[in-house]
Amino acid sequence: MKAKDVMTHTVVTVGPGAPVAEIAKLLLERHISAVPVVDATNRILGIVSEGDLMRRPETGTERRLSWWLRMIADRDTLAREYTKSHGSEAQSIMTRDVVTVSEDTELADIAHILEKKRIKRVPVVRDGRLVGIVSRANLLQGLAVRKGAIGAAMKVDDDRIRRELLGTLQKEPWTSRGTLNAVVDNGVVHLYGLVASDAEREALVVAAKGTTGVRGVEDHLHLRDVYADAT
Repeated sequence: MKAKDVMTHTVVTVGPGAPVAEIAKLLLERHISAVPVVDATNRILGIVSEGDLMRRPETGTERRLSWWLRMIADRDTLAREYTKSHGSEAQSIMTRDVVTVSEDTELADIAHILEKKRIKRVPVVRDGRLVGIVSRANLLQGLAVRKGAIGAAMKVDDDRIRRELLGTLQKEPWTSRGTLNAVVDNGVVHLYGLVASDAEREALVVAAKGTTGVRGVEDHLHLRDVYADAT
């Protein structure tokens, strides 16, 4: 399996001028741990994660170096540290050295990247532009539905089913943006993500069943309020 088989297509993003408070609110509301920062053409400029928001003067968590570390640290390092903890916009606090993969990157390679870099997700790019994101959860979703080798003809059909279903859902105003994902294995659609209501859950299952070539639907969806209570 490759990135394109499990990645989340509808990625929540922010612009470089997004206020820090808005980013924090977005992470909480969407139940995500990071958000890519993109320009007007959807090119990745950086990424803001929960870790980038942990050391802030507003919450009294600003990192304070000991006097001897301040003595040996160079001025540029101290200046960058100050900008990251006091910056009020995404462009000031984001991590700029973003690891990315292509749509054809194998899941095994992505798992290695996540482990080696100690990150939880990796953006998927095409010609430098963001087209999706693969998280640890997406890798587990791929593992959960993988039942062995898939023939070439079936693989192509699974790709078509996934593209058609996700394309349909992106046009619907009732879907939970940025949280839904579908993994297709041998014509069976596995639905993952958080939904706002049972009505949305039912509509998603109906949409999946109505997609040409679908042999079955497995519902792994969770209600957002139930998830929030559990965490």
